[in-house]
Amino acid sequence: MAHSISRILLHVIFSTKNREPWLDPAIRPRLHSYLAGAIRALNAKAYRVGGVAEHVHVACQIPRTIQVSKLLESIKASSSKWLKQQSPIYNGFTWQSGYGAFSIGPSQFNTLLAYIENQEEHHRFRTFEEE
Repeated sequence: MAHSISRILLHVIFSTKNREPWLDPAIRPRLHSYLAGAIRALNAKAYRVGGVAEHVHVACQIPRTIQVSKLLESIKASSSKWLKQQSPIYNGFTWQSGYGAFSIGPSQFNTLLAYIENQEEHHRFRTFEEE
């Protein structure tokens, strides 16, 4: 076979340093949009980005040419810089160094999208640690 194909669907989660609630409701939609653009800039697909005050969930598809760690390193670095440019109140902002990345099968994909979309509701009943 002369060509290689892949469909790598991921659920990625990362949090603010020490899980501090930096991401207020006013900045979240703009940050999520920025993250989606940063993912697309790496030739990956961002299907959904969402989250609450101290963490972000991403549903994405990555090409076989990019490592998960490189994707996260890039989007966390650029989004941290972007956030600090939005207001002086974010000057002390940083992401936690780790992340969670889980492969998702096509049959789970719509459930994941709904889960990310409903993060506010979900976290009214369950903490990030319980998740």
